[in-house]
Amino acid sequence: MAQIMSSNLNNVQHSSHTYINRELSLLEFHKRVLAQANDANHPLLERLNFLIIFSRNLDEFFEIRVAGLIKQLDFNLLTTAPDGIPNEVLVQQISVLAHEAVELQYQILNYTLLPQLQNHGVHFIQHNDILEKHKEWIKNYFFKQVQPVITPISLDPAHPFPRLGNKSLNFIVTLAGKDAFGRQIELAIVPAPRSLPRVVRLPNELTGGQEHYILLSAIIHEHISDLFPGMTATGCYQFRVTRNADLTLAADVDDLAVALKDELSSRRFGRAVRLEVAKNTPEALNRYLLEQFDLDPIHLYPVAGPVNLARLLANFDIPALRFKPYQPVTPKALRQSHKIFDVLSKQDFLLHHPFDSFAPVINLLKEAAKDPNVLAIKQTLYRSGPDSEIVQVLAEAARNGKEVTAIIELRARFDEESNIMVANILQEAGAVVVYGIVGYKTHAKMILVVRRESDQLKRYVHLGTGNYHAGNAKMYTDYGLLTTAPDICEDVHKIFQELTGMGRMAKLKKLFHAPFTLHAQLLHLIEQEIAFAQAGKAARIIIKVNALTEPQLIAALYNASQAGVKIDLIIRSVCCLRPQVKDLSENIRVRSIVGRFLEHTRVYYFHNDGDVKLYCASADWMGRNLFSRVETCFPIEDTKLRKQIIEHGLLNYLKDNVRAWELDEHEQWHRVSPKNEQKVFIAQQQLMDQRYLTPIA
Repeated sequence: MAQIMSSNLNNVQHSSHTYINRELSLLEFHKRVLAQANDANHPLLERLNFLIIFSRNLDEFFEIRVAGLIKQLDFNLLTTAPDGIPNEVLVQQISVLAHEAVELQYQILNYTLLPQLQNHGVHFIQHNDILEKHKEWIKNYFFKQVQPVITPISLDPAHPFPRLGNKSLNFIVTLAGKDAFGRQIELAIVPAPRSLPRVVRLPNELTGGQEHYILLSAIIHEHISDLFPGMTATGCYQFRVTRNADLTLAADVDDLAVALKDELSSRRFGRAVRLEVAKNTPEALNRYLLEQFDLDPIHLYPVAGPVNLARLLANFDIPALRFKPYQPVTPKALRQSHKIFDVLSKQDFLLHHPFDSFAPVINLLKEAAKDPNVLAIKQTLYRSGPDSEIVQVLAEAARNGKEVTAIIELRARFDEESNIMVANILQEAGAVVVYGIVGYKTHAKMILVVRRESDQLKRYVHLGTGNYHAGNAKMYTDYGLLTTAPDICEDVHKIFQELTGMGRMAKLKKLFHAPFTLHAQLLHLIEQEIAFAQAGKAARIIIKVNALTEPQLIAALYNASQAGVKIDLIIRSVCCLRPQVKDLSENIRVRSIVGRFLEHTRVYYFHNDGDVKLYCASADWMGRNLFSRVETCFPIEDTKLRKQIIEHGLLNYLKDNVRAWELDEHEQWHRVSPKNEQKVFIAQQQLMDQRYLTPIA
């Protein structure tokens, strides 16, 4: 591991005064997402979508981050985080903040979004909202669609508390009377069938043409007694348990795919970490459920509504309540030519998704798959589902006799099963499939096409900051570079050799790559800016990444700030650096952009005494990216493309005064708003407008 290079400044010894806790910072990001649901400037269904994104984010936060803390507590492991907060204290702090956020989430849902949706003719019917005219239709639906697939489970000595899956919808039911065998059963569990939709549309004849949806939980609740003939359900309360969903694989596995399949089968039943219950659930039942799941009361979350909001948008859409559709733009030269290899031979192209279309990347592969002069295609795949067009094109290329090599990272969290399917599709087509390096996730985004031209071999390369997923390219901001630059192409070739073969670390000319050179080079670039500042020269650093947690880089940035380097950090989510602290970080500003698209670009800018060094990368500034993953960082050397990134991908975001949040020295995030007569400036909207007004050539 590289160490911070020497300077005239003292290295920072981290504590809670210099290092913000990672988990608390991540939770603050989720709260910034939740704030979008409360923003009247967003269309109504987009606000509901932000509420659902918050729910999903919080699910993963508990499944991975809180689960890890609880695991450490279970094994009496001491914290090793730079902030030094004991795990038991941290879990308590998370509980307080998470409970506050969940309370706000349901307030927004119940008192803002649902009433406004009703004003637009969209009604969500919960159990207390069922009208007399609905009951007959609901009854028929229950007996025809629900009852045949539902399995009530009584709780008695012969039926212990059932094993319930992660995030599954369930009901705990209190009963009176005796069953068919004369038993006095007082409690039962009713798991909601996973095969049924959670939201059901009522027919038009019952709604007068308006959009009326009833929750599956309301249908089951309405007819809960019908599941227990001869008995009476005296209470019915929904609940959901969240479990540890992280996967742990031994370093010495014989077959990674087989080992992952075995782990995936047990993911649904990991250690419980959170219990959500209906707010009206009696305390005695809450205590009973907590005991069954071995949870303390701080992990109980009573909610005033559905315990799972993730499917509320599944069955309907109203374009008028959505963002105005945006059609990504294809650069003119790529749009006009039918032969992408001819165009790329003449110039490099930079694509900024989703403002620029992802189509050129797919077209490169499509043309390569059919071109008789193409000999080989190599590509890394991190999150690309079996239905992905890219996967189908790679399979076609293999069937056409091309040498296709796919580096598939099976361990991309929550996409493991999908990635195994992708590997099987490509292997069956004849492609060579490699799972990367055991112990190191392959997170780099690379395509290499080898083509015979005039009896010579020429390489075409795509390097990106984001995944090869066409859906993500419409929702995430990312950069992609298409180039034939010989040194870069040779570096990419060497990295592919490194991933598929065995040998020494590749010596690269242009690219930095983790886990080998990237961290040390970043420290070196920061140290250079420090030297310029100490010499009285202008010095500036601008970093745009998803997260900043790596302690040595944070210490180096503190050193740079103390030397007088002006530093702007555009951090989407986790930021462990504390800015604006006197005599430590007063030259550092931190902002986060949360808007229509998920910010995902990774860009590193160093002023370098006027000879700017600019890089795009697949890596965030986190320990896992720099030491436990295979990552690429590539220079932007073309003057025109460099200017494009600086203006559109960095300075543009520093001017945003609507979707930006700024972090202060007290760990508080403050939303930015236009000052005085300042004109409203939204970075993402500016990029959309700019593409239509002056399309990039």
